[in-house]
Amino acid sequence: MSHTPGIELVLEAFEGYWRKVPPVKRLVLKSVPEPTTRAAMLKNGEVDVAYMLDTTAAQQLTRDPNLRLGFSGAIGVHYLDFFDQWDPKSPWHDRRVRLAANHAVDRKGLSEVETLGASRPTGSMAPRAFEFTLALPPYAYDPARAKTLLAEAGYPNGFDGGDFYPYPPYWSAGETVIGYFGAVGIRMKLRTMERAAFQQAWAGKKLHGVCLCTMANFGNAATRIVNAVTTEGTYARGADADVDTLFRQQAREPDKKKREAMLHQIQQLLYDRVRFGPLYEFVWPSGIGPRVAESALMLIDPYPWSAPYEEVRLKAK
Repeated sequence: MSHTPGIELVLEAFEGYWRKVPPVKRLVLKSVPEPTTRAAMLKNGEVDVAYMLDTTAAQQLTRDPNLRLGFSGAIGVHYLDFFDQWDPKSPWHDRRVRLAANHAVDRKGLSEVETLGASRPTGSMAPRAFEFTLALPPYAYDPARAKTLLAEAGYPNGFDGGDFYPYPPYWSAGETVIGYFGAVGIRMKLRTMERAAFQQAWAGKKLHGVCLCTMANFGNAATRIVNAVTTEGTYARGADADVDTLFRQQAREPDKKKREAMLHQIQQLLYDRVRFGPLYEFVWPSGIGPRVAESALMLIDPYPWSAPYEEVRLKAK
């Protein structure tokens, strides 16, 4: 019905919708950048659902008996991208160093700190619900093994790993990962950027060091990994020739089973070569107010927001 960019979007239900008549006739979607402000609006009754709360705000809401938490997401996979692994002079070029970095991170602990344990640790670059995704275990949390690998790679006292860029606004997760790195001897500097500037620099391949990156495009495993692993990929700094060849072959393959086998092979190669550091399928807490009977969070899995809208219901008065 109306749209004020950056402020709000007002929707009204179409009662002739083919699937069902929506119980809620009017939805107002408000843009509120700060999670603490979103939580405060929920407490004050200004909104009925407050999306994407940080841990502190979510924990505070649990103390109010009139409010409850809902969880949604799983469309975005947070992962480590080692930008300089393609430079033979960089420590990150050594597979053992990248593997050490993966063993340094406690994915379960990171999930608990950042999302109350809701995010799903994974070794895959695509969500497990996607077609053609190969289920891969998370790299194990093993700081002792990480230190051994660094010593084997020639860094018994650790090394300076350069800059660390967390995808905005996941700066606190970046700080936590840097802490894990530091505990095994990988010393890095946190670099924060505004989202548009980060996106431009990332796509422009101007960042160096390591990124806590995320991608959340829909589709299947092929559409998810293409931008990160192929020569033509928007965000790829390099590509293995055999992976490039396999990706082109699967794109032309009409037989679904053969295509799946090739995509599984690609994902296994990336995992074995430690090209990335998948962390978890990102699932976050949202606050739900007392008027809401059905928030429609995770009725579509994976999907971040309330959906379908025609399933949203308020409690009877």
